[in-house]
Amino acid sequence: MKKIITLTIALAMVVSSFAQLSKTTVAPAMPTMPAVADMHAGHNHASENAAMTKPAAILEDVLALKEALYNFGKIPQGKPVTHVFTVTNTGKTGFKLDNVQASCGCTTPQWNKDEIVAPGKSAEITVGYNAAATGNFNKSITISYNGGQSKVLNIIGEVWTTPAASAPVNEVANELKN
Repeated sequence: MKKIITLTIALAMVVSSFAQLSKTTVAPAMPTMPAVADMHAGHNHASENAAMTKPAAILEDVLALKEALYNFGKIPQGKPVTHVFTVTNTGKTGFKLDNVQASCGCTTPQWNKDEIVAPGKSAEITVGYNAAATGNFNKSITISYNGGQSKVLNIIGEVWTTPAASAPVNEVANELKN
């Protein structure tokens, strides 16, 4: 009986809090401003400001990925795996891979942090996955380069649980050997 009373009280509290949340208030209308004569008539700010402002520089995409996705397939739990991604500089000047950041602590990227990737040359990023948790995984790795540009790599796969014990001895196979 105490449980029923307690549940009834809890339900009543939940319903009343939802009722309070559903009430809406309308803000008063903003007063309208009286019409004012155009103080800018007779001259053109657009042409004056155009000379003072420069358009934002568009950075050329200079990093080409050999592949943006790698599928490890099925891997046993507890067996770390790695894959090497190759990136190529398609620009006219060298650049550095500023940072390579994984979306999760179970994924570890490694790269030469000091290397300047010359035009036409490639660099490698080794991505490791620890395979501790079972099930499907999809992890992203963000490459930051060239002072503000970025690209995303992905690794996917499935981690399966390894058997707790080894397979039993096959006596028939031993008899066949004799």
